[in-house]
Amino acid sequence: MTQQPDQTPAAPREIPAGWYPDPEGKPQSRYWDGDSWTDQMGPLLPEPAQAAPSLAAAFVPVSVDAQGLPVSDRSRLAAALLCFFVGVLGVHRFYVGKVGTGILQLLTVGGLGIWALVDLILILVGSFRDKQERLLINW
Repeated sequence: MTQQPDQTPAAPREIPAGWYPDPEGKPQSRYWDGDSWTDQMGPLLPEPAQAAPSLAAAFVPVSVDAQGLPVSDRSRLAAALLCFFVGVLGVHRFYVGKVGTGILQLLTVGGLGIWALVDLILILVGSFRDKQERLLINW
């Protein structure tokens, strides 16, 4: 199939009538009537959507946080489960190395449950820190 430099490229006949990307490469759509391209120009074509990050990417262990500081080697999931089930005993704080506050939670029954609840929320949102002040980020 030869093409003249000044003419619009021809399209195969089996394409149904409708709006298609411009055959000349312009960032707009153009109407194909089933036999030939018409002079009807449509709106600009939207930018192709970028693929959303995969769910698996959220579970890839990281070694530094957004500020470039090292993160804890302790599991956020383990800390969350310990806090949920035995948080009033401070077990999650013993797990991350905070023995002093773990003993305080044990003696105060998790600050009457309020302290344990606050810790659980902090763990789930990723703001809880271990003894070395490193964030628990990795699940």
